[in-house]
Amino acid sequence: MATPRRLLPSVSLLMAFESVIRTGSTLAAAHDLSLTQGAVSRLIQNLEAQLGVQLFRREGRRLVPTENALAYAKDVAKAMDLISRASMRVRSAPGGGTLALSILPTFGTRWLAPRLPRFLAAHPGVTINLGTRLRPFDFAEEGFDAAIHFGEATWPDAGFAKLFDERMVACAAPGFLASHPVKTAADLIGLPLLQLETRPDAWSDWLQYHGVAGNPPLGMLFDQFAPMIQSAIYGMGVALLPEFLAKAELEDGRLVDAWGGAVPSRGSYYLVWPHSAESYPPLIAFRDWLLQAVAGSADEGVLAW
Repeated sequence: MATPRRLLPSVSLLMAFESVIRTGSTLAAAHDLSLTQGAVSRLIQNLEAQLGVQLFRREGRRLVPTENALAYAKDVAKAMDLISRASMRVRSAPGGGTLALSILPTFGTRWLAPRLPRFLAAHPGVTINLGTRLRPFDFAEEGFDAAIHFGEATWPDAGFAKLFDERMVACAAPGFLASHPVKTAADLIGLPLLQLETRPDAWSDWLQYHGVAGNPPLGMLFDQFAPMIQSAIYGMGVALLPEFLAKAELEDGRLVDAWGGAVPSRGSYYLVWPHSAESYPPLIAFRDWLLQAVAGSADEGVLAW
């Protein structure tokens, strides 16, 4: 069923409305849109007349958005972002397009970034825009076409391609271990254990894997692996790290295996995408390339399947 035209305001009306909401005044919106303040006020009045709803209360020279306006603004912002991204895709070169990809920060900088030039060289028409997210999110809200996700294949309303499993290594600086000898897994309980805040059970899992019961004491918390790696290098404690992320430091001796070698982690890495993007050509190209790149890394012994 076609939407009535009276419920489809023009882009100019919506831009004025969105700008007033975002900037807080018609004067600021006028500067934002390169219009006069009077023109912005008329656009707002026209929008209210078309919708038949009061969007702002007039308090002196101020416009105060109503609850309806604030709710409407969220949907308008989503719609305008969707139109903007669609326009960018139309303007792309034939066979190309733009892929908005959410990545885990340390995975992005240490594993993906060194390999990404190969993808771009093989697909010169595709542009990749990267953003970092640490937890699952709503694709419709955030505007990403895909995400690199660690955990389980439980992202709602999404497609998955498993990339690889993960092995964790208890790492520390050689000097730290010289001062704090570790002869059994239980010896680690008395040491400062560096932890990732999104993986509160990681150390408990590691200890249980080695037959040590009980919960380890809380240590320093980090929101990303990169600062945790640096803290371990500087002797601030023992870090439980994905083997593939700590590979360079383990190979050059800045970090060493504190005890026990690499053990399997609970989760795995996945490429995730909304069902609406299933047939989007840049996503298909990136997914096919990424799976090949992962297979190559596994053959080199960098990753676990």
